[in-house]
Amino acid sequence: MKKLIEKLKNIWSIEELRKRILYTLLLVFVYRAGCYITLPGINPNLLTLGSSNEGLLGLFNMFAGGAFSRASIFALGIMPYISASIFMQLAGIVIPQVAKMQREDSGRRKINQYTRYVTVVVTAFQASAYVAYLRNQSGPAIVQEFGALLFWLSTVVVLTAGTMFVMWLGEKITDRGVGNGASLIIMVGILARLPHSLLQEFSAKNLGGGGGCAWNQMGFYL
Repeated sequence: MKKLIEKLKNIWSIEELRKRILYTLLLVFVYRAGCYITLPGINPNLLTLGSSNEGLLGLFNMFAGGAFSRASIFALGIMPYISASIFMQLAGIVIPQVAKMQREDSGRRKINQYTRYVTVVVTAFQASAYVAYLRNQSGPAIVQEFGALLFWLSTVVVLTAGTMFVMWLGEKITDRGVGNGASLIIMVGILARLPHSLLQEFSAKNLGGGGGCAWNQMGFYL
């Protein structure tokens, strides 16, 4: 423990590293604050997305730091960007032109730009599905003074902008923070769900349920 404290002191004494850590913490705070901002037109008091804590949706909610179940502006998190990145990597295997671009510096910059375009398309598609999911789970009562078309359009735009903003945060953390911004954002989302999962685990045991809720919250218990 003493060695760990000494290492932390040494790290903090380096001015450049200290600035990077503080910058990263600031951007992480912005991300976590955005996870609690509800989408326009949604009444959070009427929101009932209980099934988002189970199965595949529970896993998605975990990666989004709980923003998915809160109908937040960051509900889709950074996962559309991850999906777009995987798509471009696979494209390099089957498309020779993309493979050639991956070997060149200028080509990699173009691929990064194409990845952002693909992210917009993927996010818009997932946002449309999320609107249908919101209506299916909570019904029309969650919409406040919005028509169906206007609610769909505004939600798709806000969710797409939210995902692009989270992607920008990840890139800034990579460039000016401690690095690996996308991975760090995913890790923060997972850790943010941990206290809630542990609380439900202890509550289930106190009620004689035998536990297991923490695994259910993390999406691995079916």
